[in-house]
Amino acid sequence: MKHIRNFCIIAHIDHGKSTLADRLLERTNTIQVTEGQMLDDMDLERERGITIKSHAIQMEYQRDGETYILNLIDTPGHVDFSYEVSRSIAACEGALLVVDATQGVQAQTISNLYMAIDHDLEIIPVVNKCDMPNAMPEEVEDEIIDLLGCKREEIIRASGKTGEGVDDILNAVVDRIPHPKGDEDAPLQALIFDSVFNSFRGIIAYFKIVNGSMKSGDEVAFINTGKEYKADEIGVLKMDMVPRKELHCGDVGYIVSGIKTATEVKVGDTITHVDSLGSVAAIEGFEEVKPMVFAGVYPIETEDYENLRASLEKLQLNDASLTFQPESSVALGFGFRCGFLGLLHMEIVQERLDREFNMDVITTVPNVSYLVYDKQGEVKEVHNPAGMPDPTLIDHIEEPYIHSSVITTANFIGPIMTLCLGKRGELLRQDFISGNRVEIQFAMPLGEIVIDFYDKLKSISKGYASFDYHQDGFRPSKLVKLDILLNGEPVDALSTLTHVDNSVDFGRRMCEKLKELLPRQQFDIAIQAAIGAKIIARETVKQVRKDVTAKCYGGDVSRKRKLLEKQKRGKKRMKQIGNVQVPQKAFLAVLKLD
Repeated sequence: MKHIRNFCIIAHIDHGKSTLADRLLERTNTIQVTEGQMLDDMDLERERGITIKSHAIQMEYQRDGETYILNLIDTPGHVDFSYEVSRSIAACEGALLVVDATQGVQAQTISNLYMAIDHDLEIIPVVNKCDMPNAMPEEVEDEIIDLLGCKREEIIRASGKTGEGVDDILNAVVDRIPHPKGDEDAPLQALIFDSVFNSFRGIIAYFKIVNGSMKSGDEVAFINTGKEYKADEIGVLKMDMVPRKELHCGDVGYIVSGIKTATEVKVGDTITHVDSLGSVAAIEGFEEVKPMVFAGVYPIETEDYENLRASLEKLQLNDASLTFQPESSVALGFGFRCGFLGLLHMEIVQERLDREFNMDVITTVPNVSYLVYDKQGEVKEVHNPAGMPDPTLIDHIEEPYIHSSVITTANFIGPIMTLCLGKRGELLRQDFISGNRVEIQFAMPLGEIVIDFYDKLKSISKGYASFDYHQDGFRPSKLVKLDILLNGEPVDALSTLTHVDNSVDFGRRMCEKLKELLPRQQFDIAIQAAIGAKIIARETVKQVRKDVTAKCYGGDVSRKRKLLEKQKRGKKRMKQIGNVQVPQKAFLAVLKLD
């Protein structure tokens, strides 16, 4: 155990974590690095250049004639995948805090750092990309000293591209990160921090042994579910899974036990031996994930409903922050109400369903959960506008607020303030970090940021602003349910909850957007935005008409009138039986409203 070190790499998005991890793998001769970001094995990760999943890998480092086992977990940097980071931190004793020498400390850097400090991790600060011509290592070191209160000589300068400072990092990991603490002779306790689905071998769980040891062939049990299994294969995580006969206290590894049902493996559960079940306490796992954004996911073909359920269960194994429950819609049939950590997370889940499970789905307008208080004093949590009680029964509605932090340069303060205050934000404080950098903190309604806030923030700050947030309770608010009617029929998938001050403008923009997107029919389509019984906006998609008077080349006008009247009667009959098909892009139209 004295030669084991468990650590993760945490940083803001695009600060070079995965590239630095490649250099560490190369230096320890773990693998031959043939292309960039070896640990990002998903096609989506490579296409977008972001890390979506945490990746655990074991390295062996030789120093002074001794071999050290280094278990590294490379983590995502985007705020939507912060649950991956929190689980990785729980399986480690130390963390490399990587900061880009060209950009300095960003919002997610601070957020991840506080998460690591809460778990009492040993922090090793690293300034990456020092080889860049526009690097400012001195200024960035000053920011890190302000943030951590460490000494300047404790900060390591490195470059993921050239490999500079990699030896210093490995030595610091061995010298400064404590080895795992645990009792080799105690009953087995192993914390599950991740799992994946393999179509041949069932569900494979990744764990860290906190106490005791595990042998291949042992009878084991999962404490929370009470299920018992045989450890068919255990081993360590290198680029591939490497089987081992035995794993000891402090080791990070995997277990294959032929589990087929997704619900039997819960991230945060504890593995122990069957004969210790009942006498061994479960390890405190992770906080339950709190979804921020809710959206309906429906199969395009109704008979694919069960396939979609199976796909979501398998995806949930690999992405523990995804939550879902069944629901039905008048327009779309049976589907699922899914909870996501943000819009990027929602987009990635939709893309993974398509690529990994070949599921073509319709996603409804994203929204957040609200607390609705009725006049009897009872509280109901509403995730979907369709679940809103009658307005006459509602006493008041409370919406979730967030405490947000924006880090930017001083010349963008004005536009960012205008954007946040326009989203019903409330300025809490403003601090200059160092030089030209400023941190602005706002209290804002979560519903205002889930749609297009992040895109707008990036565009007005020319990509320089970084944004991070955490939930900050509920506050009363004047909210109304905005319905979209097509020829008098409400489309529940397009209904939203919005603030009363924004409702008329939002309804008008929705109608204009739908007018562009809906295909023309043989009859007029009336698009209306309504609050209760009051229509607040209307657009009409004009009918496609045949020129029935073309054959009339003269004669009495009554002939033309007769033909037009006949056409009018046909159109009226058609309107009574005609259905309006709403295309998928119309459901996402709300996301693109400027």
